[in-house]
Amino acid sequence: MRVYEKIRAYITANGYKQVTIAKKAGIPNATFYSIMNGRRTLYADDLCAICMALNISPEMFVEVDNSYENLAAEKKEA
Repeated sequence: MRVYEKIRAYITANGYKQVTIAKKAGIPNATFYSIMNGRRTLYADDLCAICMALNISPEMFVEVDNSYENLAAEKKEA
């Protein structure tokens, strides 16, 4: 599932209205709807604004790859 699909599902499951989240996030309605329908790229700034409006962490929607941290730890041990 893509990030915007996860966000859209979260909004629907929790009974929020997209227009309310768009307003709280400071994203124009048309832009927000385009993002939620996959017609516009979801940029990191948009994701952060949406998550702030929902009062949740972006990690709720994005899988964090710790490979960089693991690589850094391996180099430090060597």
